[in-house]
Amino acid sequence: MTEVEVKKAQESLQDRLSQVVDLLQRQRLVEDVTHRQEGAHNDLVENLVHRQNLVELQRKLDDLHPADIAYILEALPLEDRLTVWQLVRSDRDGDILLEVSDAVRQSLIADMDDHELLAAAKEMDADELADLAPELPRDVVHELMETLDAQQRERVRSALSYDEEQVGALMDFEMVTIREDVSLEVVLRYLRRLKELPNHTDKLFVVDHDGILKGVLPIKRLLVNDPDKQVADVMATDPVSFHPDEDAYDAAQAFERYDLVSAPVVDKSDRLIGRLTIDEMVDLIREESESEVLNMAGLREEEDIFASVWRSLRNRWAWLAVNLITAFVASRVIGLFEGSIEKLVALAALMPIVAGIGGNSGNQTITMIVRAMALDQVSPGNTSRLMRKELAVSLINGLIWGGVIGAVAFWLYGSWSLGLVMTAAMTLNLLLAALMGVLIPMTLTRLGRDPAMGSSVMITAVTDSGGFFIFLGLATVFLL
Repeated sequence: MTEVEVKKAQESLQDRLSQVVDLLQRQRLVEDVTHRQEGAHNDLVENLVHRQNLVELQRKLDDLHPADIAYILEALPLEDRLTVWQLVRSDRDGDILLEVSDAVRQSLIADMDDHELLAAAKEMDADELADLAPELPRDVVHELMETLDAQQRERVRSALSYDEEQVGALMDFEMVTIREDVSLEVVLRYLRRLKELPNHTDKLFVVDHDGILKGVLPIKRLLVNDPDKQVADVMATDPVSFHPDEDAYDAAQAFERYDLVSAPVVDKSDRLIGRLTIDEMVDLIREESESEVLNMAGLREEEDIFASVWRSLRNRWAWLAVNLITAFVASRVIGLFEGSIEKLVALAALMPIVAGIGGNSGNQTITMIVRAMALDQVSPGNTSRLMRKELAVSLINGLIWGGVIGAVAFWLYGSWSLGLVMTAAMTLNLLLAALMGVLIPMTLTRLGRDPAMGSSVMITAVTDSGGFFIFLGLATVFLL
C-alpha cells in the first residue's frame, strides 16, 4: 500500500466532513472580504479565489466513496448541501442518490432538472431504478422506461409491483446461473469469460432448462473440489430461499440467523426470479431500527435535520398535540387533590418521583415487548406468561426501590406513614407501567398499527396520570 493510500485509509469520515466544511467556510469568508473592499480588480480576485476553492473541493469529493459523500450531504445545511451536490461528477449522481436518506434525497432531486435525473437513472440496475422511481417526477419515469430494453423494463415493473416491505421490492436481478449436469471445470471456464461477477456473489444458482431452482453451488465448494466432479455432486440442494411476497424484515432476520451473503428468490413454481443480497438486508435492518426509534417518539417520518421549519413542524405536531392532552389530564388529576397538597406540602415534592420512575420502568417494558414482537417471539400462547413475568419484575422492583425512597421520605420528613405510602405508590405505579407496557403495543398490533407508534408518549401519559392518582389518593386516605 502506498503512502497516499495509507493516509486515505487513516482519515476518518468525520475528518473528511470537517475538511469539506472548512473549504465551504473559507469560500464564504473570501467572498465576504472581497465584497467589503473597493476596487476594480475585486471581482476578478473573488472569481479566481472562488474557482480555486471549488476546484479543491471538487478534488476532495472525487476521492470519496459515494456513501461518504452521502454522509457529508446529510450533515450539511441545505445551501451548503446544494453547493457540494453541484460539484459532484454527474456519473456519480445515481450512486449517491441511492445512498442518501429519503428526506435528503428529495432535496437533491428537487435541485436537478429532468435531463440530469435521466442521466443519473440510466446508470442504475433494474432493482435500483425501482427504489428510486417512486420519488422521481412521473414524466421522467415514463421517459426513462422508454429508454430501457424489454428485459430491463419488465424487471423494473416487476419490482415496482411489490410493496416496499416485501422481498420482491428488494431483490436483485444480477446473478450467475449454471446447470447441474456440467463439470466444475466447465463452470470455472464460464466464470473466466465473464467481465466481472455481480457484487456479493458467494454462490452460483443451479437451475434446469425451465429456470427451476435445483440448488446452489457455493464458490468455496467450486474452488476446493476436483474440477472433474459434476455440479450435481457438489451443490447444496436445500438452500434458504424466499418468495417475492414474503415480508422483507423476516428475510433480513433469516440472513442474520443463517449468516447469509446472498439467497435465491423463487416464485410459486420454484422458478428463480432474483436474489437477495446482504447489503440490502443491512440497509433494511438499519432503516427498520431508525423507523422504530422515530415511531416510539411519535415522529411520522424520517426528518432531514436541516429541513424547513414548516416541514419539521408537520412531522412533529400530531403527537405533541396528544401529549398536550395527556399532560392536561395529568394536571387535572393533581387538581383533584389540591386540598391534600395544601395540607401536606411534602406530597408536591415527592409525587414527581413516583411518576418519573414509573415512566422509566414502562419504557423499559415496552421496548422489550416491541423488540420481541419484531422478532416474532410473542404469540397468543405465551402472552399471559409474558404478562406475569413483567408484573413479577415490577413488583420486586417496586418493593425494593419503593422501600428505598420510602426510607428517604421518612428520613426527610420524619413520618413513617408517608414512607409506607411512598413505597406502596411506587410499587402500584410500577405494576401499572408493566401492565400497560405489554397491553399498549399488543393493542396497537391488533388495530393494525405499528406497535412502536407513539408508545413512549402513551406509556409516559399513563404512568404520569396513574402515578399522581395513586400517590395522592393513598396519601389522602391514609395521611390526612
